[in-house]
Amino acid sequence: MIRLVVSMLLLGSLFGCSRFFGEDGLFPDNAGRYQTAPELAPMDVPPHLSTEAIQPDYPVPPVAESAQLAAQFETPRPTPLTANNLADSVRIQSLSGERWALVNVAPGQLWPQVRTFLTTSGIGVAAVDAEAGLIDTQWFKLEDQELAVRFRFRVDTGVQRNTSELHVLQQNRSVEDVSWPPESDDRDLERKMLQDVSQYLANSADTAPISMMADRAMSDSGRITLEDTEAETRIRLTLRFDRAWASVVKGTEDADFVIDDRDRSEGLLYVTFVGPQDDEDSGWFDWLWGGEDEHPLAGHQYQIHLDRAGDELTLITLRGPDGGAVDRRDQQALLTILRGNIT
Repeated sequence: MIRLVVSMLLLGSLFGCSRFFGEDGLFPDNAGRYQTAPELAPMDVPPHLSTEAIQPDYPVPPVAESAQLAAQFETPRPTPLTANNLADSVRIQSLSGERWALVNVAPGQLWPQVRTFLTTSGIGVAAVDAEAGLIDTQWFKLEDQELAVRFRFRVDTGVQRNTSELHVLQQNRSVEDVSWPPESDDRDLERKMLQDVSQYLANSADTAPISMMADRAMSDSGRITLEDTEAETRIRLTLRFDRAWASVVKGTEDADFVIDDRDRSEGLLYVTFVGPQDDEDSGWFDWLWGGEDEHPLAGHQYQIHLDRAGDELTLITLRGPDGGAVDRRDQQALLTILRGNIT
């Protein structure tokens, strides 16, 4: 009896399919009709009427006559996954009296770590601004200080992709609350706080959470890009010139160049490329240049030019020892190496 009922249900469902599918069903095979449909003539609109309301449902975008790029160049090689200068998760840097921590995580990861550090330290938070990357603490007393103090933590995008910079500003409490000063009232307290939070970040680097709010507000793309123009390949570095100069000098030394001479006023570095000096780097260069024993550009001399393109923009180009043009492939290869070592 059960088998009979099941058989009848299956048979009914098969017959029922024709009521839903097929040419006479609720869901006809429109794909076949579309393929065999004839092309109709354009609609004839009388001259005294407007044709603005007649638009195609699926307009075809215009096709360019040629897809050829304006400049001919080879695709640059990718930067090594781990640059030499990013081996440490947290590193304190300084320039012209300014001090900050370079952290090897994206801003969206650094932000909650700073908040957790303050909570763990028992320091209250007075205000936050994720879009500007600011965390202001409440006023509090330190054991060896007469005046109450407060700190401002600023999370900023690092030079390299997925890196961050942490700046600390300190202020002593006067008779009345005032706005934040341009620089810390006590540089020693600023230094100690930056060291404490940097140590905490280094210890908790493997368990860094992510703040979606900060991640949306702060970019993690970095401030350095390699771009091609019709004339040459160059590095675009979103830093003021003095910071860019110091970063490029250190990055050049880390990128297997020897600096023979320099002229800061002209933004010039006279360098010699020596190539990889240890076995760890040679593997990557073997892949890049086809497994040769010695880098084909080792011993070649170049000029590295830093040009001020704005208050917060520096352009870096590579030229020959006499200032002339360099082969485009060599530009791309050497600037890619340099780009991965600038912080």
